[in-house]
Amino acid sequence: MNLFNEMKERGLVYQTVYEEELSKLLDSERIVCYCGFDPTADSLHVGHLASILQLIRMQRAGHTPIALIGGATGRIGDPTGRNDMRPMITQAERDENVRKIKAQLESFFDQNVPNKLVVVNNDDWFKDLGFIDFLNTVGLNMSVNKMLSSGCFEQRMENGLSFLEFNYMPMQAYDFWYLYKNYDCKLELGGSDQWANMLAGVELIRRKEENPVFCLTTPLLTRADGKKMGKSAGNAVWLDREKFSDYDFFQYFRDIEDTKVEEVFCILTLLPLDEIKEICKGTGKEINKAKERLAYEVTKIVRGEESAKMALNQARAAFGGDVNDMPEAKITKADLGIIDCLVKLGLASSRGDAKKLILGGGIKVNDETITSLDYTCPSSEFVLKKGKKTIIKVNVE
Repeated sequence: MNLFNEMKERGLVYQTVYEEELSKLLDSERIVCYCGFDPTADSLHVGHLASILQLIRMQRAGHTPIALIGGATGRIGDPTGRNDMRPMITQAERDENVRKIKAQLESFFDQNVPNKLVVVNNDDWFKDLGFIDFLNTVGLNMSVNKMLSSGCFEQRMENGLSFLEFNYMPMQAYDFWYLYKNYDCKLELGGSDQWANMLAGVELIRRKEENPVFCLTTPLLTRADGKKMGKSAGNAVWLDREKFSDYDFFQYFRDIEDTKVEEVFCILTLLPLDEIKEICKGTGKEINKAKERLAYEVTKIVRGEESAKMALNQARAAFGGDVNDMPEAKITKADLGIIDCLVKLGLASSRGDAKKLILGGGIKVNDETITSLDYTCPSSEFVLKKGKKTIIKVNVE
């Protein structure tokens, strides 16, 4: 099947330009494509995973993927969809984030092929670029009226859009132009919230170079309540296991709503579409099996097959399997008080939160519901349950 048509069938095409031309291009040539990732943290999160998978699909189809890390645009902060400015971080923090994200991205790709992943940092070309040179490249080819009407600045306009943030779109457009000139890059990929920024790059190149380039967005993954999956603000689902354990990562996808299973399968796994439809056709217990398979496949992509198998075994153990396969945690005897224990294990955000959980009947130790705030946990191994889905084997040191 034509690559573009396959992406459409999987629900991976939300917006694009010159659709027929792009479809023919992907089928007739081996092109260079790119997607950008700003280093706002030291790890990417689930919200970035759809774009990573798109680059992997492009590589498998013979195209060359570029991952652009926004060392320069990260200094500005993307204003798209935000009510306030992104918090600024130091250059040292940003450099460390770039280093970690580069390693994280490279771990997803086959680097032993001719079309291996290329990782670039836009700080490498912006740091020595004069302001007038930048204006001469983008200034005559971008309309301020069109930028302000694009919608990506809408929420920031209500609270006061800074000139700093206003430059994010021209910088992203310049990125595409730079990659076109230096890598012959013809396609930008990204999430649907980046449409206006991506379109600016396409229009810049088509006007300045009079050559066709393209952009294609993937729909943002949301839960049934409309909130983004793996959002960067708040409790992010990080791709780094040091920030989000394999078991918790697995459980995040095991617990998604029934109505979202097939959609997430199509966007966040590489399984063939026919196989996905077969997995997702059931209801009741069958859909639970599908969710378990989904969690396994996504965990395998992000954390590796061994980690996925271990997380699967831990999840099964937590709900009636072998206690030796449960996820484990350690505390000291100083933390045996139930409130201290919950806070120490991260099952409660504060002592007040722990008290609410206990008084609400949401905590069990070895299948005994704890009702006393003064309860002391066993001084050796025990099983701690929070609600119905969080079950941990606790070892006391």
